[in-house]
Amino acid sequence: MIAAVAVVAVLASALLRSTLGDPYRIPSGSMEPLLQEGDRIIVDREAYATEPVRRGDVVVVNGEGSFVPYDSRPLLVQWGSGALQWLGLAPDTTAYVKRVAAVGGDSLSCCSASGRLEVNGQELHEDYLAEGLPASRIEFTAEVPAGRLFLLGDNRHHSVDSRGLLGAPGGGMIRETQVIGKVTGIAWPLDRRTRVEADPGAAER
Repeated sequence: MIAAVAVVAVLASALLRSTLGDPYRIPSGSMEPLLQEGDRIIVDREAYATEPVRRGDVVVVNGEGSFVPYDSRPLLVQWGSGALQWLGLAPDTTAYVKRVAAVGGDSLSCCSASGRLEVNGQELHEDYLAEGLPASRIEFTAEVPAGRLFLLGDNRHHSVDSRGLLGAPGGGMIRETQVIGKVTGIAWPLDRRTRVEADPGAAER
């Protein structure tokens, strides 16, 4: 019976990956209200093969060495965890889902007189934030070097993101090479199944 369940899980995961993209389980509420804890999201690993990462994109990044320490567990344990994650039976504890607030060459600061995030001197009207929340309780200013990204969660008061790394090596900027892929939709639960779109005006700022 256990073997049959495992086979079904492998086939279902393979079908999902071949038709939609890699599934990831949301482990926290850091991207609410867009993504909720327990959602299974679809990630396109090839999205940036032919186009750059843009402001406003929702991405999955490998947080090892930035948001989380490097994995020092034995290789066998790492492989076992990776297999469970591939099947969607366990969350990927090194993968973080965030929104791209700024890309290489951008300057950003928070907060403006009206309490908004500013990128390249322009205020962002972040309609995706939880209602009534300011852009950030943490004031900051940053210059993003080439090849780096400044990432923020939509639920700013409950998000581990680039703001918490401003004093660390790299200044809170995540390398573009750490991007696993672009979030394109919610696959599960079925009543929340929908496409995930980037902030339509962010790329123009």
